[in-house]
Amino acid sequence: MNYRIGIRTQKSDECLIQFTSVTNRAESGQLVGRKVVLKGAKTKHAGKIVGVHGKNGVVIVRFKKGVPGQAIGTSVELIAAR
Repeated sequence: MNYRIGIRTQKSDECLIQFTSVTNRAESGQLVGRKVVLKGAKTKHAGKIVGVHGKNGVVIVRFKKGVPGQAIGTSVELIAAR
């Protein structure tokens, strides 16, 4: 969806992600600790779900490196259980 932002800051290594099958906070809470992969044209970015954002099933994912702006709006792959 977007980077995690504040009033004057933007964290390019943390993103807010909405999964299509997750619709509430309880379902998204069960995903905390799982790993995701963002596949680009030439690169892959690995990340981990670290928390829940809001009540509609959005999660916070922390990536090892910063995610480029072109990746916003693309899909990620949920790869591993805890």
